[in-house]
Amino acid sequence: MIEFNVKSRKSTMGKLKGKTVYIAVPKGQQKLSAETVLDRIVRETSLSEGDVSNVVITLRNLIKECARTGIGLDLGDIFSLRVMVASKMEENEKDVTSALLKAPKLMLTWKSTVRESLKKLEVEVDNPARKK
Repeated sequence: MIEFNVKSRKSTMGKLKGKTVYIAVPKGQQKLSAETVLDRIVRETSLSEGDVSNVVITLRNLIKECARTGIGLDLGDIFSLRVMVASKMEENEKDVTSALLKAPKLMLTWKSTVRESLKKLEVEVDNPARKK
């Protein structure tokens, strides 16, 4: 579950520009550390800590290689990665060159199993104004 607080901000664009607006902001971001992930995989499988560490290092190297070469990476039912290089628009065909290409980005697309889990995420907004 992710818990949110209500915060006020000054709107800088849109129909509420210049007005004070209220938004829900996460109270804090929790995350599993690399050590926790390593320990959990070791505990739930028959792999040793060294084996798991080697797999993680190899996965990192594969992602770096895919990013460097522009090759996509499909990680089964978890996610897929692909390199995306967008281009600026030009009126004339002859003006399209590599100089128009924007910085490359890695696009991560979650597979259906993960997307279904995201739909089940529980959220709660702690709003004192609604309690009055």
